[in-house]
Amino acid sequence: MTARTLYDKHIDSHTVCSLDDQGHVLLYIDRQVINEYTSPQAFSGLREAGRTVWRPGTALAVVDHVNPTTPKRIAAMPDAGGARQVSYLAENCRDFGIELLDILDKRQGIEHVIAPEQGFILPGMVIAAGDSHTTTYGALGAFGFGIGTSEIEHLLASQTLVYKRLKTLRVTVDGDLAPGLTSKDVIMALIGKIGASGATGYAIARGAFMAPDEKVFDYLKGKPRAPQGELWEKALLEWRKLHTDEDAVFDREVQLDASTLEPMVTWGTSPDQAAPIGARVPDPQDVSDLILRQDMRRALNYMGLEAGMPLSEIVISHAFIGSCTNARIEDLRDAASVVRGKHVADHVRAMIVPGSTEVRDQAEAEGLAAIFIEAGFEWRQSGCSMCLAMNDDVLAPGDRCASSTNRNFEGRQGAGARTHLMSPAMVAAAAITGRLTDIRHFGARP
Repeated sequence: MTARTLYDKHIDSHTVCSLDDQGHVLLYIDRQVINEYTSPQAFSGLREAGRTVWRPGTALAVVDHVNPTTPKRIAAMPDAGGARQVSYLAENCRDFGIELLDILDKRQGIEHVIAPEQGFILPGMVIAAGDSHTTTYGALGAFGFGIGTSEIEHLLASQTLVYKRLKTLRVTVDGDLAPGLTSKDVIMALIGKIGASGATGYAIARGAFMAPDEKVFDYLKGKPRAPQGELWEKALLEWRKLHTDEDAVFDREVQLDASTLEPMVTWGTSPDQAAPIGARVPDPQDVSDLILRQDMRRALNYMGLEAGMPLSEIVISHAFIGSCTNARIEDLRDAASVVRGKHVADHVRAMIVPGSTEVRDQAEAEGLAAIFIEAGFEWRQSGCSMCLAMNDDVLAPGDRCASSTNRNFEGRQGAGARTHLMSPAMVAAAAITGRLTDIRHFGARP
């Protein structure tokens, strides 16, 4: 048999039938996670067509996008639109038999945090959901990707999606990270190397994932929805087979040396407009590509930055640690080790929004919350929050935020707001100093 990549194995094992000679297949989807923001039209479509949900047990619903994150958890939504989205989700889950973790549920949180927490995502699965960050599940050896509302309706009705096979790109990361650096720096360096559109057409752009290992198995063992007893042992036997064959050929290969990396921050309005913290704001005049030069000028104008300015001299007004990207317990431990015994700069508003209620409870039990509060951080409830500013956590025009999120587009955290992406530890350091700061020169660090 021809050697295959892990991507090929996932797609082959979930293909119901081939649809044409262009790579389109009907793909079986194991599970989906539903939120209040992207699902309403899908459920309305089902109702209008008189259709049912084919396999309700494969879906898990959660409120995470529009809910407030005020320190005291309340069920009320900040606006009428959000309230209607939440009530309609509850109505749909009741009528179609889908389990809902509502705002007051102790398991509530950002969908991409709580689904792994509950053991709902397992190696070898194919997951689709109405959120681009569904790729998160790749960390567990599952193939996850985001879909649109019409596709959510199709998935709920049939448990399948029309899918086109993508090309394969393997990223190999060698070497050890220096103290203070994290996986966030790795991915930012990778995006900076290949460009925000550098993986277009490849699986890594819409479903990056890796082979599950013993760390994954240890994490999943004992989770509420993970296999138990004899089923767990049988699952392990199958999961250990989930890897790329030794002689498999990828359409493209990219190498990254982790030992050469420095802490990364973004200076522009796209994740690939990033540089090491020790660098300066780049000059568009140094770029020969006219389109790229124009994009850089637009970004610098929006961000209010001058070419040649040291990144470490950029003063912030806000610091935000949260999102499905960087609000797990490990992220909060990193941040707490940075701020312990220090205080947020007087001109900075700093917020911690845990990725889930369980993460929040664990952080309080470990004493992390007390460290943040003593340092002057706001200790809030879980939700998507300022990752996309869909609730009342919104920046004002001109505000500049050091953020642990993964989107820095114009207006992402509020109209006219300026976002600098970085690791949670880097955000914590920026909150204390009031400017973008090299965590390696800061003192206490993870």
